[in-house]
Amino acid sequence: MSTDAPAVPLPGGTWSLGGLPVTRFGYGAMQLAGPGVMGPPADRDGALAVLRKAIELGITHIDTADAYGPRVTNELIREALHPYPASLHIVTKVGAHRDEHGGWPPARRPADLRRAVHDNLETLGLERLDLVNLRLGDATGPQPGSLAEAFGTLVELQHQGLIRHLGVSNATPDQVAEARAIAPIVCVQNMYNLAHRHDDRLIDVLAGQGIAYVPFFPLGGFSPLQSSGLSAVATRVGTTPMSVALAWLLRRSPNILLIPGTSSVAHLTRNIAGAGIHLSEDDLAELDKIGSAQGVAG
Repeated sequence: MSTDAPAVPLPGGTWSLGGLPVTRFGYGAMQLAGPGVMGPPADRDGALAVLRKAIELGITHIDTADAYGPRVTNELIREALHPYPASLHIVTKVGAHRDEHGGWPPARRPADLRRAVHDNLETLGLERLDLVNLRLGDATGPQPGSLAEAFGTLVELQHQGLIRHLGVSNATPDQVAEARAIAPIVCVQNMYNLAHRHDDRLIDVLAGQGIAYVPFFPLGGFSPLQSSGLSAVATRVGTTPMSVALAWLLRRSPNILLIPGTSSVAHLTRNIAGAGIHLSEDDLAELDKIGSAQGVAG
């Protein structure tokens, strides 16, 4: 696959990740792995088709990690898309690995991080990674503590030419500030959606500094976005709650990049169409009440 992605307008336009132009509507590859993000997909041909369709539709931002599978999603990306279009930018993350029980134990020692970066380079078939996020915290969310040693290791690898840009994931605001004091970052990837808005203030600060914010589990970790307000807006505009949630994220701030994942071509196209729906000021006001009702709007 050697041609550049076609010029299909995607909702949200583009954003510059440290000078790399990416579509704000991206694609998260985690769901391409098997159940529990372990092992191969049930439908390998279908997984490859989704990746190729994403590029055909104009997406230039794919999020992955060598821990997905492990190695599975990276290998699928390489099989489907290598040699990569010049317009495509692949974002990966390090800082956790998979155990035999399907857990995500931390792997942030220098040797762990060096191994993970080289594994990502190998499985993706790249000589340099466009963007590497350092995964912090644990499965329950961000945890306090210094990231200096781990982030410093990634900075060393960046100086060696193996990484172009750096970011942090599952991070507290203090850790974001600590990382920025060590080296420039171009993105923060945290849990955030209509009902979980603890990072409202951080998003606004980052927007003013030209740093992207990438929410994961943007639809609510699959369940907590059940609300009468969301359902009412979805009914009024004639779409699904999922589409409203995605469209709201794009309207929330220009630095928010979306990476919804799916293993279905049909679902991918529905997500794109849904994110492009128009939300009126009344719709937005009603949706904002969801976060306020949760007591988490900052």
